[in-house]
Amino acid sequence: MSMSMTGPDVAATPVESSKSAMSWGPILGGAFAATGVTLILLLLGSGVGLTMVSPWAGQSASAEAIGVTAAIWLVVVQWLSAALGGYLTGRLRTRWAAVHTDEVFFRDTAHGLISWAVATIFVVGFLTSSLTSLAGAGAQAVGQAATNASLAGAVAAGSSQSPATDVSASYFTDALLRPDRNRAQATTDQGAATAEVSRILLQGAAQGGIPDEDKNYLATIVASHAGLSEADAKTRVDAILKRVEDAKVAAQRAADEAREAAATTAMLGALSLLIGAFIASAAAALGGRQRDEEEDVILNRM
Repeated sequence: MSMSMTGPDVAATPVESSKSAMSWGPILGGAFAATGVTLILLLLGSGVGLTMVSPWAGQSASAEAIGVTAAIWLVVVQWLSAALGGYLTGRLRTRWAAVHTDEVFFRDTAHGLISWAVATIFVVGFLTSSLTSLAGAGAQAVGQAATNASLAGAVAAGSSQSPATDVSASYFTDALLRPDRNRAQATTDQGAATAEVSRILLQGAAQGGIPDEDKNYLATIVASHAGLSEADAKTRVDAILKRVEDAKVAAQRAADEAREAAATTAMLGALSLLIGAFIASAAAALGGRQRDEEEDVILNRM
């Protein structure tokens, strides 16, 4: 008496496919295509951007216009490359037989997302050195402007003092000690006076302001070494300190604008990447569906 193995009490054992649900060939192919298109479009955008910049006064586009154009172009580059890479990934994959349409749709979108991620890593790795260099140059420029405005390190000893800082401090100091054109400079220790004035300016920059006692002392030094009256010396001290404060405010404003631009660029870049991931996934699903439809048409004709 034989026993049936197909009765209702016997659970069917699922058969697992020996083929992986992930096709790395189409993924890498789409990623390479997206990377190549990205580099081509970036070079094209760089060429167009250079046409907007000119060394001649009045012939260059504004910095704001250049920044907005560059941001829009980067978004367009991301979307176009993501669409092409995702579509190729879906169109080039092998058809999955005996798989539900919902599962096919999920696999296609997943393949497009993975292809986009691989292409993004390739592009970031290729451009890391250039972006790091540009970011370092921008940060150095902002830091140098703030340093010059506060006169930090103007009289610091040793090789740690940068030439730009020394020039900035010397400029303000020389302006304070500039002699009257109609009088000879009557001083025997100009170097000591210069060093003392520099230290006062540094202390005031560190504290955010110069006390009235130090201002009066500065006016005394200026009157003694520049050949001015006490009233004219105080006027010159106030004028130079106003210029120092204006320079510091300008540097802080530039740093704040750079911070806002960096924050806007980061948020726009993150949004663009998210949309690029969605476009790659949707394009892969579209490519896969078109491929399956073409195969169905061929099978029906046979």
